[in-house]
Amino acid sequence: MGLFTRRSNATTTATTAPAAGAVATLEADPALAALTGDYTIDAAHSSIGFTVRHAMVTNVRGSFGEHEGLLHLDGSDPSRSTAAIDLKIASIDTGIADRDNHLRSGDFFDAEQFPVMRFRSTEAAQLGGTAYRVTGELTIKDVTRPLSIDLEFNGSAKDVYGNERVGFEGSTEILRSDWGLTWNAALETGGVMVSDKVKLTFDISAVKQA
Repeated sequence: MGLFTRRSNATTTATTAPAAGAVATLEADPALAALTGDYTIDAAHSSIGFTVRHAMVTNVRGSFGEHEGLLHLDGSDPSRSTAAIDLKIASIDTGIADRDNHLRSGDFFDAEQFPVMRFRSTEAAQLGGTAYRVTGELTIKDVTRPLSIDLEFNGSAKDVYGNERVGFEGSTEILRSDWGLTWNAALETGGVMVSDKVKLTFDISAVKQA
C-alpha cells in the first residue's frame, strides 16, 4: 500500500498524514512530552473491524486483516497530532468465503478497481482525560466524506524488545450509503438484508520510530 511520509499539516493526500487516532495518545501534559514523535501501527497486534446488522435480527462482524498506518503524536499540543491509515479491501474477513467475495465485488467495495480504503486526519481534539476525537476524511471507492472517531488512550509501555509502544481503542458509526455502498435485498417480512448503519472499531498498538 505504501503510505507514509511525514507532513507538517493534515491534508488528504495519501503520502503524508499519520494513523487513525494519533491524537488519542497525548494530553497537553509535560510529563507525556517524551511520547512525542512518529509511530507506526503494528498490524500484528492491532485490529480494525466492523459490525453490521444482517436480516434485521443479528450482527455480522468482520475485519480488515491487512492495514498500515502512521501517526504523529504531539505531547505539548494534542491538536497538532495527525493520523493516516490504509486498509486493503481484499483482506476483508467475515469468516465466510462466499460473503467475503461478495463484499469484494462490484456490489460493495469493488476491490479490483478500488483496492484501498483510506483515512486522513484533518483535526484532533482532547475531549477530557484520556478521551479524544480525531476528525478527518474517509475515502471508500471514489467517495471521500468527513468522519470523526472517538478514541481512548490506553497508555504507553516499553516492550521486551525495547520498543516504545502506545495503545488506543475507539469506534464510530457510518451510513454505508454515504459512500455509495447501496446494495441490498428486501425481506419478505419487511426490512432489508443488510443495515445501512455500520459500526467501525479500532484497537491499535503503535511503535515509536527510532
